[in-house]
Amino acid sequence: MSWFGRIFRGGGSETDQEQEDGDIEALLASAAKAAGRGDYEMAVAMWRPLAEGGVPRAQSNLGACYADGLGVERDLYEAVDWFRRAAEAGDALGQRNLAALCFKGEGGAAQDDVAAFELYRLAAEGGDAAAQDMLSWMLLEGQGVEADPVESRRWALAAAEQEVATSMTRLGLIAHDALGMERDPEEAARWWYEAARRGEPDAQAMLGGALHLGSGVERDDRAALVWLTRADDGGSPLAATFLDAVRGALSGEEIAAAEAVARQQQGAEEPSDPEREG
Repeated sequence: MSWFGRIFRGGGSETDQEQEDGDIEALLASAAKAAGRGDYEMAVAMWRPLAEGGVPRAQSNLGACYADGLGVERDLYEAVDWFRRAAEAGDALGQRNLAALCFKGEGGAAQDDVAAFELYRLAAEGGDAAAQDMLSWMLLEGQGVEADPVESRRWALAAAEQEVATSMTRLGLIAHDALGMERDPEEAARWWYEAARRGEPDAQAMLGGALHLGSGVERDDRAALVWLTRADDGGSPLAATFLDAVRGALSGEEIAAAEAVARQQQGAEEPSDPEREG
């Protein structure tokens, strides 16, 4: 009997079940390695029988391959089918991926912010960091649900604990704009710094603005220009708000030095850590 056949034959003792669970985990790991090296055809060949056998994570992964055309022809309708199976089985990744298609109204999934919100909530409760980030955004914007900045902050904190930089940026915004909390410019600057040093362009722009204005952190136009240049290079439209004013406050030599630092490998110099400037 084939390996797949043994896994899905059903029944057997508790020891047999433990062996089957181990075999499934091994196959999932092997498929992930294949995908990691770009061999999606091999990954699909391994995920498909697992997905057809009812393994939720394999269903999610197979759906993602159909959604992006990786190892198979792109087919959003097929993707929705696999995501729905995984979501109904409680797989957080499947719930989040199905939520994204409901949010966009793609692949035969009707555009439905309320349905998307509920799916993101389930995935967030299951510990999915990207779902926690999106749930936080929807709660802050009132998308598919009544706006609730306090709940938005709770989910942003959960995502930030999992290193999601966009949630760190949002936490800075919530603190700066006093959304469901007392205004706290220092907390805002700290969160923007944490997101900025992880490469998040909007946070880099907001940190640059804070450094220029001396909001929650000591004013430092040279450091502001470093972060604003990185933000502008990263595509943040927010950087333009402050760039001219900051350049106008510096000499040509200071501008050249700041821009040189900005374009070094990030992490070589991280100017104005609000945590250290106390």
